[in-house]
Amino acid sequence: MSSFTSRTVFISGASRGIGKAIALKLAKEGANIIVAAKSVEEDSRLGGTIFSAAEEIEAAGGKALAVQVDIRDEAQIIAAVQKAVDRFGGIDVVINNASAISLTNTEKTEVKRFDLMQSINVRGTFLVVKHCLPYLKKGTNPHIITLSPPISLKPKWMGGHIAYTLTKYNMSMLALGWAAEFKSDGIASNALWPRTTIDTAAVRNLLGGEALANMSRTPEIIADSVYYILSKTGLAYTGNTFIDEEVLAKEGITNLDQYAVVPGGQLYPDLFVD
Repeated sequence: MSSFTSRTVFISGASRGIGKAIALKLAKEGANIIVAAKSVEEDSRLGGTIFSAAEEIEAAGGKALAVQVDIRDEAQIIAAVQKAVDRFGGIDVVINNASAISLTNTEKTEVKRFDLMQSINVRGTFLVVKHCLPYLKKGTNPHIITLSPPISLKPKWMGGHIAYTLTKYNMSMLALGWAAEFKSDGIASNALWPRTTIDTAAVRNLLGGEALANMSRTPEIIADSVYYILSKTGLAYTGNTFIDEEVLAKEGITNLDQYAVVPGGQLYPDLFVD
């Protein structure tokens, strides 16, 4: 098991939800966290800013650097990476969590929404890794985790919201491509996706409201899965499109009631999971 003490983790979209849960989990293990996100002012619908997240991370036992960055802007990514290196001396882990969603068909997908998903989910993810790469190559047990699903070409995933599906599958292709490309550098790369929906602001505000949130699991199941993946040394885990339950099962954890928003309640399968 690899120690997290003094390992520096760059997390896109870490001001709330899954990103913040991952940050807090790793902070408790002694990691340095780069909170790379856009939010500097509180949005009552979403909650949380890079500064409030950084405060929680510090309170959890880690060290935090809050950096305002829109990953659509390459210059902001470059500046954020430099600030991370200036503060902590390097970057050991990248978590590609930032993502945009629109579950619309072709006719109803506006061009600006198509471009937004492409620029954040695909281009932004690529650029974050590109600019962190020189430091990952020198990092301690370096790893990239991308929050994206297994690739399935079944019609039900392709037909309903192809614009969004395209971007999430592209993120997974990046994760798999990086596993191959960076193998000789000793950098592991994996994708990770939840079996069920996760109780986040996106679920509550965009997808299904409180009813769907109550059929979901908490972000901590993703955070714990990330912890176990990153705990592996070298290339023990690389080139996978993991499901959270699969990661936990490998650790002997099969009773997942603790993660349910409503213990014992019905759970709703996430997108792209058969």
